[in-house]
This record gives sequence, structure tokens and C-alpha cells, in this order.
Amino acid sequence: MEYLNHLLDHAAGQPLVYPILLVFFFVDGFATILPSEMAIVGLSALSLRSGEPNLWILGATGLLGAMAGDNMAYMLGRKIGIDRWKWMRRPKIQKLFSWAQYELDKRGAVLIFTARYIPWGRVAVNYVAGQTGFKHRTFFFLDAFACLTWVCYSIGIGLLAGQWVHHNPLLGVGIAVAFAVVLGFVVDHALRWWHKYLEKKDARRGRAVGSESSKAGADGGTAAGEPSGTHASAPVKHAPAVAKVDVSKPAG
Repeated sequence: MEYLNHLLDHAAGQPLVYPILLVFFFVDGFATILPSEMAIVGLSALSLRSGEPNLWILGATGLLGAMAGDNMAYMLGRKIGIDRWKWMRRPKIQKLFSWAQYELDKRGAVLIFTARYIPWGRVAVNYVAGQTGFKHRTFFFLDAFACLTWVCYSIGIGLLAGQWVHHNPLLGVGIAVAFAVVLGFVVDHALRWWHKYLEKKDARRGRAVGSESSKAGADGGTAAGEPSGTHASAPVKHAPAVAKVDVSKPAG
């Protein structure tokens, strides 16, 4: 066990770890294989013992990599759409894209921010944002803020969980990752539930507006029919009198 702890400490202190992490965070933005939160959480917990990796550099690496990956997904969505590759055409993925498109139309800013905390959801949102022509400048700044809070959140989880067994890095990393998985599951489902709640709210509002429009149309039709009947009866009532006057008193 001590040997493994020493090996982890040694690996975390290598300068090469940051470029590797940068690539990992970048790829996670447009092709999630393993959620990149796990790397930040685990390494943050590991830094409590030896100070390596440096949390400031780790945070900057995570921020730059995540932003680059998200914007790459945006550009891919704009260039190739959301059905070019085979994995995109899977029913489950297409359903995810449809959800992202609906939410993006309704509340784009909120979705871009919250989707960063949903590993596979953020990929779908990034692609759809590009495919639908969502303004890139707006996307960039919203995503930057989301990535910044996501990095701070992930580091915070690692530090919190790692403090319980900071004398044992391997166990600390394991607990931190497990804690992050459980918390991520809760956050993921909470955000999905919230978005579904907003969808239902939109549907109820739409039905209410439709009902009011139908009622207004029915009232308008009745109102329009009443004057029409009144005007129609007027000529019938007065026409004989006008005709009688003209015929009984010809000109000259």
C-alpha cells in the first residue's frame, strides 16, 4: 500500500501530467468517454498530502481544456450537424439532441450553464448550440462561466473528501472519486428533474394560451354573427318601402 501511495505522489508531481490532463479535458468536451470531473476530484484529493499537483495549475488546465472541448463541439455541430457519425444516429443520442434543442430554444443561457454538470448532456448541448446557429460569442462567455464554476466545484469536492484520509492518498483518491460519483448522480438527476419540470410548466402555459385563444375565437365568432344578422334584416325590412316610393312616383 505504501508503495502505491508513493507511486501516486511521484506521478502527480510529474510536469507531463498537465499536458495529458489538458488533452483529456479537451476530448471530454465533444466525445465523453469518462467524465473529466473524476480526474480533477482525484488529483485534488491527492494534492493534500504532497502539494502535487499544484491546484492553481490543475484548475487552469481544467478550465482551458474544458472550454476548448466545448467550443470544439460547438464548431463541429455547426460544420457537420448532429447526424454525421454513427454514434450520433443512435435513438438514445437523437433523443438527447432533441431534448437539448428544445431546452436551448426555451432557455439557452440556463441550459449552457447547467449542462456543464451533466457529463453526456453537455456534449449534446454543445453540438446542438452550433447546429442551430446559437450566437457563438454568447455561447463562449456562458460556457466560460460554467466551466469556471465546474472546476471550482470539482476541486472543492476533491479537497473535502480527501481531508478524511489525507494520510493515505490512494484511499483518499478512491473516497473522493466515489463521493464525486454519488454527488454527480444526485446533481445530474436534480438538473434533469428541474428541466423536466420547466418543460411541463411550458406545456401547461401553452395549453392555457391555446384554450384562451379558442375561447376568444368562439366569442369573436358569436359577436361577429350578431351584427351580421342585424344588418341582414335591415334591408329586408326597409326594402319594400324604398321600392314603393320609387315606383309610385316616377320621375316627371
